[in-house]
Amino acid sequence: MDEKREMLRHTLATLAYRASKAVREAPAKFESFKVSETSRTPVQILAHIGDLMAWGRSMADGSRQWHDSKPLPWSEETKRFFNRMTEFDSYLASDAPLKSDAEKLFQGPIADALQHVGQLTMLRRAA
Repeated sequence: MDEKREMLRHTLATLAYRASKAVREAPAKFESFKVSETSRTPVQILAHIGDLMAWGRSMADGSRQWHDSKPLPWSEETKRFFNRMTEFDSYLASDAPLKSDAEKLFQGPIADALQHVGQLTMLRRAA
């Protein structure tokens, strides 16, 4: 495996670790917490992060498909997010060719997801 793919996988592992801390044992009301009328709820943010992981996977395989997923209940959304991350990582771990530059995969879906996990962490503290 080339160094760029290894770095992407390492970054996804970091994202998984940080996200797990943000979502683990969240209070029941957390998923619908809002800091303002126009802000997204934590479950909406988590759904978006899952969409980013699916987008990253589709960039990697060349299909380039974006979907805005309707948020599921918190526990189901958490599972969907980690499943999508696993699918992305599995593709990166495979011998299948990357149909997108590693830099674009990092700068787009992965960096965006890292930022949103930070939002979840801050919202959890505020809630």
